[in-house]
Amino acid sequence: MDFIKAALDLRSKATRPPWPPRHLALALQGGGSFGAFTWGALDRLLEDESIEFDAFSGASAGAVNAVLLASGLASGGREGARKSLEEFWSHVSQSQVLLPKAVTLPMGFLARALSPYQFNPFDLNPLRGALESRVDFERLRHSSSPRLLIAATRVGTATLRIFRNAELTVDAVLASACLPLLHHTIEIEGESYWDGGYVANPPLTPLVMESDASNVLIIQLTPTRSQTVPRTRQEIERRIDQINFNSTLDREIEAIRLLAPLCAAGDQSGKWAKLRLDRIAAENEVELLAEASPANLDWSFVSSLRDAGRAAASGWIDQYDNFPAKPLDS
Repeated sequence: MDFIKAALDLRSKATRPPWPPRHLALALQGGGSFGAFTWGALDRLLEDESIEFDAFSGASAGAVNAVLLASGLASGGREGARKSLEEFWSHVSQSQVLLPKAVTLPMGFLARALSPYQFNPFDLNPLRGALESRVDFERLRHSSSPRLLIAATRVGTATLRIFRNAELTVDAVLASACLPLLHHTIEIEGESYWDGGYVANPPLTPLVMESDASNVLIIQLTPTRSQTVPRTRQEIERRIDQINFNSTLDREIEAIRLLAPLCAAGDQSGKWAKLRLDRIAAENEVELLAEASPANLDWSFVSSLRDAGRAAASGWIDQYDNFPAKPLDS
């Protein structure tokens, strides 16, 4: 297990609040099929009725998991959320909806040599239907829904756009999950968007700022470590993606560490003084994850990720007295 903790939380064991936390904010990283790890972690967290969820942020697959979780909670409570996640990931594995069909066919290597405007000229995106059939976006836009912060990248300015509840549509989630070499650019109100992971994977600083919870759990999917030196073009491209998609998270963790003491000084609510930032990293639970493909949607792989996510979340719930606190840069 690799749990990180805000260095500013210096409370003694005797004065620490009960564990697991009563209120929890979740920051959900993107990572294609690795998102099944998040499904498993969420499934386990939902079983613990002592935990109340305050807000969710996400990018790409993290955004998909976030809206499935929030919609399920809003319409059917904890069991509704568990069912929503299970149905989606089962469907994803069966139908490969996270990727354009051309990429998964035997001629997929040719599709990867072309732009999505060439191999998918009609912009067919089965993820749209999978989301529309399982997520009640109208309910998510209601004030009683759990708070959501969904990241997308503005193509024109390379800046972060966060879609909050009042702005949420299926297009906002598709924008957050839009890998430009696989999908057509998503247009919303005249502006072009790509995958949110390029600039915030996931949005962490806005989540901490806007959430009322002093406990934030990051579920990290993209591996930071690789045991082999990439040699083939595919291996090199995969490793570049891993480095790029984690660099945004590393910068946000550092920003929180610098920001927290300053905010704590003038924070009457005490949230910043009590801030605890934890991370569950999929690479610590899944062997050789850095060499695995986030396009692998075989049920054996997806279900193994789910089981690893459940185990990691159980470890996190049980770890308070068993794992020593670590600074954010450990």
